[in-house]
Amino acid sequence: MKILSLYKLIARNQRLATRRHPMFSKGKFMKIFIYLMVAFWACYLIFFGIVLGLAFKEDSVEGYDRINGGMIFFLIVDFFMRFMAQETPAQEIKPYKTLPIPQKPLISIFLVRMGLQAYNLIWFFFLVPFGCISVIPLWGIVGLVGFLLGWWLIFVVNAYWYLLWRTLINRKMLFVFIPLAIYAALVYSGFFHNEDNMWLYYATLNLGRGFIEWKWWSFISVIAVGLLLFFVNQRIQIASIYREISRETTAMKVKTQKMTFLDRYGVIGEYLRLEIKSIRRNKVVRSQFYIGIFYTLLLCLLLAFTNIYDNAFMKVFILIYCFACLGTITLTNIMCSEGNYMDLLMSRKESALALLKAKYFFNCFMLVLPFLISLIPVVQNKFTLLESVGCMLFSTGVIFPFLFQLAVYNNTTIDLNNKVTGKNNMRGSKTQVIMSFAALFVPMFIMYGLVVAFGDNKTGAPLVMLVIGLIGTILHPWWLRNIYQRFIARRYQNMEGFRSTRKQ
Repeated sequence: MKILSLYKLIARNQRLATRRHPMFSKGKFMKIFIYLMVAFWACYLIFFGIVLGLAFKEDSVEGYDRINGGMIFFLIVDFFMRFMAQETPAQEIKPYKTLPIPQKPLISIFLVRMGLQAYNLIWFFFLVPFGCISVIPLWGIVGLVGFLLGWWLIFVVNAYWYLLWRTLINRKMLFVFIPLAIYAALVYSGFFHNEDNMWLYYATLNLGRGFIEWKWWSFISVIAVGLLLFFVNQRIQIASIYREISRETTAMKVKTQKMTFLDRYGVIGEYLRLEIKSIRRNKVVRSQFYIGIFYTLLLCLLLAFTNIYDNAFMKVFILIYCFACLGTITLTNIMCSEGNYMDLLMSRKESALALLKAKYFFNCFMLVLPFLISLIPVVQNKFTLLESVGCMLFSTGVIFPFLFQLAVYNNTTIDLNNKVTGKNNMRGSKTQVIMSFAALFVPMFIMYGLVVAFGDNKTGAPLVMLVIGLIGTILHPWWLRNIYQRFIARRYQNMEGFRSTRKQ
């Protein structure tokens, strides 16, 4: 098969991949929602491109030099954004291994398509309006084209840089600390270690200026780095294919822990033991747990040790997010993990009720971790201990009951050992999307409204949230049974959905 024909075949199959999936009809809302989110961020980036372009016109330094000098910050944001949207090629290549196609050209085609994908142009919503205001008056259309072409090459190189580390992170989660350390070292040594010699700022500034002036060395240097990463990724992906193909036949030895202290709680104790083992053994559940803790810790540290989020609204947002993030990530897919064994769960009367109680108790206990993390900004006098306790109880009494309603409507089985960003695990119903966003933002607006209403009285708002949350927590046996009864009323409809989406 010729390379061009193979390229067209792969491109066609990737376009049809979504329609082949049994969840295509259920994912239409998600598809529309993603398009709306892309449109929102496009308008957001266009707005900032225009605002910064006009603001830098009054500066003594040219606007494009400011942007080029801060290139590393764009690349850092772009690097971590890709974790939510991009997969490694190894999993997509699996179906082609049964065909008589040479492996290296196959890998190369997938890597080329990764470099040419539309995602690498998302920052153009910012760069095009900014360039029209900042570059065209001095360098004309030719300068703007060079500016945009150079930045596109930079983001293609960043895509290959991301792919390298994403593949290694899929093997071992600890690899995530290596790019974090590299970025921290670059930013510190290039900007803050010696403010009189910000070598990274001037290096990227000259590189960006070379794009505008069409200096050959600027383009050649970026292309050379891109080709180096291309061939490194090619070798790594070849090794990853065999790991991906044999992934289901390998078994990881796990040390069994009986956790006998849970025996006293009967069936609920058994399900609590299951929740703990799910985090330890299942890749998706474990990754969701780590992601929630990571973002909670990151925001709390930013609030505690920087001044960028010192306004009242952002303090409220971080305080709510600190306690709602972990629960929202895990409870949005409530009962989806259990879809793998839903038939067995339905064989015993009220076992689903015991499961719901165990999940509630487990998630309440897990709030101890966000509470301890929130003590860091409390010590820094960013907010009070009463506010932290009030938001924690508000989560257990209001946010969790709200998210637990999804147990009635979720009917999609997730693969417990698939990647978090896998196609099977990224599809959600409109109920999941709406309720997860509501769980994050509605409490934030409630608390902010209470803060504004009480004015100088800083204890009024957290006390109200504490009382409301305490009432909801005390009433948990009632609303959990209500959810259980509605779940049982829909059990046949849900079981049909679990079976149709279960991995065979």
